Amino acid sequence: ESIEAAQAALDAWVQEYNSMRPHQALDMHSPGDRFTPVPEQERDVLGLRIPGVLALVPQQRTLPADPDPDPDPAEAPPVAAPAPLPEVVQVGEGGPVEFERVVPASGNLQVAGKQFWLGPARSGLTVTFWADTQVIHLLIAGTRIKSVRSHLSVADLAQLAARGGRPAGPTPLPAGDGPAFEVDRVVNNSGLVNLGGRQVLAAEILGGRQVGIRIEDETLSFFDLSSRELLRVRPNPLNPEAVRGLRGLRPAGPPPRPVTEPVRVQRRVSTVGTVMVCRQVVSLGRPYAGQTVTVHVSDTTISVELDGQVRVIRRTTDVPVRNVKANKPHGAPYVV
Repeated sequence: ESIEAAQAALDAWVQEYNSMRPHQALDMHSPGDRFTPVPEQERDVLGLRIPGVLALVPQQRTLPADPDPDPDPAEAPPVAAPAPLPEVVQVGEGGPVEFERVVPASGNLQVAGKQFWLGPARSGLTVTFWADTQVIHLLIAGTRIKSVRSHLSVADLAQLAARGGRPAGPTPLPAGDGPAFEVDRVVNNSGLVNLGGRQVLAAEILGGRQVGIRIEDETLSFFDLSSRELLRVRPNPLNPEAVRGLRGLRPAGPPPRPVTEPVRVQRRVSTVGTVMVCRQVVSLGRPYAGQTVTVHVSDTTISVELDGQVRVIRRTTDVPVRNVKANKPHGAPYVV
């Protein structure tokens, strides 16, 4: 067929579609029944006509005015001074670095992949972090409220400094010559100690252990008596009068320091050759069933001492160590 015949067939289909064929969406009317053409006299008012051919208008360039051959220096516009470059924070390798974070509504702050629980009651407060590669101190309004072992690397500290951090001042740990006192207490199975007739939370993991408690104006620092390793820092609920009446009160010694080494725990191998560390199952093999092994837990690895050698496994959980001593595992059926 010719092009003319194809065009005629197409025109007939359009005519039928618009004028004769009923449409369900139009209540069985045709589009032509619903179409109302715009009167000829109103088309120019609407300005909907577009010429069939659009001519390209050549772009006109405006030549700059001739410069004044003898300009007056007094009339010259002032040259704006360049904006000062942002100050580059220089932090020594390994810190320490100080920076601020605002406690969210959940009370759970996160810095470099680690969470710091402060509680919803402190939401909206600004927390100052003092951090290096060994310890992190958290302060609110200049008062230290928590000290934990650092998980930050040198690269992490440099990144925090580049994102608004600054070189840190002296460590917020007291020098030992302030009004601080110490007592010794045994932590019960619920993780509590008795201070001045009050049950104060230490940590459940410390249950059954005798610890030292350094008492300062705002904080209680729980530490190991032999190594003075800092174990926990809690708010101090006691007033000065209650502190003076504590049994076994003595002047404070050197401030306890957080441990910088992996946590050392013991586990007994189950009948199927596995141990559970921080809710992570570590397979050691059936030949070790019933044996007690020493495990070193760091932030990224779990190291098990076996037959005079150390087997290192990548850590896959962030659950803290809650049990240091070995427990007798539950028996398991033998599986072929």
